[in-house]
This record gives sequence, structure tokens and C-alpha cells, in this order.
Amino acid sequence: MAHQINFNEQTGKHSFFSVQQKAWHGLGQVVADYPTSKEALRFAGLDYTVAKRALFTYDNENQEANGDLEIKIAEVAVPNYFATIRTDTEQVLGVVGKDYEVVQNIDAFTFFDSIVGGDGIQYETAGALGNGERIFITAKLPSYIKVGNDDLIEQYLFLTTSHDGSGSITAAFTPIRIVCNNTLNAAMHNRSNSIKIRHTANAKERLETAHRLMGITNNLSVELESMFNQWAGIRITDSEVMKLVQMAMVPNKEVLKNLQAGKDDELSTCFKNICDTTFEYAMSNPTQQLETTKGTLFGAYNAVTGYFQNVRSYKNEEAKLKSLLLGGTGQLRTQKAFALCADFAKNGSDGLFLN
Repeated sequence: MAHQINFNEQTGKHSFFSVQQKAWHGLGQVVADYPTSKEALRFAGLDYTVAKRALFTYDNENQEANGDLEIKIAEVAVPNYFATIRTDTEQVLGVVGKDYEVVQNIDAFTFFDSIVGGDGIQYETAGALGNGERIFITAKLPSYIKVGNDDLIEQYLFLTTSHDGSGSITAAFTPIRIVCNNTLNAAMHNRSNSIKIRHTANAKERLETAHRLMGITNNLSVELESMFNQWAGIRITDSEVMKLVQMAMVPNKEVLKNLQAGKDDELSTCFKNICDTTFEYAMSNPTQQLETTKGTLFGAYNAVTGYFQNVRSYKNEEAKLKSLLLGGTGQLRTQKAFALCADFAKNGSDGLFLN
């Protein structure tokens, strides 16, 4: 199942919901109005709890010589490790240590509600992947980042957590340009747009972290609006766009060295195709023909984000999620593009791009 969205055999539904648009792969529930956190939990099929249970294994008497297990009771306790169990289906989601604290799905929504007392939070998508070991939530904030006269960027809070011990709870501020659904990853002044919360954190710590995330969001939105409007007023030539794309897409030092030396014949076909496709998106995609993007530095940045959001193919939705929002290739390359654009706005192309 390439989409990796959880299918609950008991309910006969996929664990996903979205508001006013077709859900992933036509699966899940599409609702007309923004739900409350309790409704979103139910619509997304996330209204299950997770328990941490002791682990046991078989002793020698219960194991055949060939390694097959007879149907007998496990008697040997596994110290300091526990299984996380989805209590509605009794599926094992993962194995965790003794200090691991389960964060229930309802607590993830409560985290968002606590930021502003629930006022203005609009739950837009939520769902579970695999057997329910990973969940994700996107919630839209009521305000916009405005570039030019009518190029609007919606502001989202994104949260993902796992029940299998594979990582921390991650919450992030994620601006998305409406016209082309581009996730605009930014890395400003060495400040991150995301925070991580330990599974051992208590409720008080999570509440404090929620307010810290809102502080990050408020500061970044003001800075981004100013910066994007500046970029929309800076002209950039086609050749400079291609050079910016190449520098943003550089995968390693060897490719960078060949670019700097002008050895185009030693660049891989894959790298050239990625750069050519991104450049084509910059030049011809309808979303790149607006006043804010056509021939502008803001448009060059959107070309890179647009490639990863709307052009590149991914194995499944979980792979896309990891690439764009969880430190994967898409996030790293678009943040590199952001840094290059910031340098261009400050210093022009001198000393930044290839000769």
C-alpha cells in the first residue's frame, strides 16, 4: 500500500481526514467545515489509545530444536523494555525503553489547543501511517503572510509523533504558499522553525513548549513577510536562476567542485535533469507568472520549493513527509535555496554564484 495511510479493519475506514478537498489517494474522510479537536480526532481515526506493556519471551523448554515455537505461555521477562500496543486492535506498534512515556493522540491535539486556548486553530488534516505508529496533524492559523497585492501564504502548525520509540514529538511552523501549495522551508539567522519534545516530558513542559512554538511562529511570520516582499522586488536573470538552482541542488563536494570548475560534462545526468526540471518550473509554471514571482528572487526561491512539493516523485506519502518537513532532502535543499536568496538580496550575484 504505497500511500502508507493506516486502514482500520474494524471500522473499514482509512485513518485520515481533510477539509474541503480530496483526501490523499481518494482515501479517508473529507469534511465540509473545520472540526473541533475532538471531531478531528474522530474523523482521522485517531480516537484510539496506546498502552505500554511488559515484554516476555520463551524459555528453552518452550522452543523446539529447529527454532519453531510451540503454543505455550512465554515465561521469561525482558527487563527494561516494553511493547507499545494499540488497544483497539491489539497491534504491536513498537518496542521502547522503561523511561518512554506514551503521548496519547488526544494529547497531541491538546498541545495545539493549549497554544491559544483553541481560538483560531483550524484543523485541516490529520491521520495515521502504518499500523498507527506515526500520526500527523496540520492546523491552520487565521492570519496570512502577504506578498505583493494578492500572493498569500497560509501559516500552519505541523505536528508529528510516533508510538514506536523512533523519535521525539516534532512541532513546526510551516508557511505554505496558497497558489501552488509550496511548503516554504526557511532557515533564518540560524534559528529553527521547529521544536522537539521528549516523550519523557510532562504536561507542564509540553504546555511551555507549545507557547514557545507560538512565539517562534509570531516572530518568523513577521520576518518572512518582510523578506519575501523584498525578494519580490529584486530582479534576477534567467542565468542567475539556473545558477541558484544548481547551487541549491548540489548533493556533495565533488559536484560543487565540478560546477566551480565549469566541468559540466562530469556532472551526473540525474543532477542535470533535476536542475533542468526545476528551471523549467521556474520559467513556465503558471504559478511563476505572477507579479511577485516572474523574474524575481522570490520566484527563484519558489522554483526550488515547487520542484520538491509539486514535481518530484516520492515512494509514498510518508517519504514525502520526511523529505519536506522532517529533515529530509527536500527540506535541506529548500533551506539552502533560502540561504542563497538571502545572500543574493544582500550582496547580489558577486561572489555567490558561479562564473
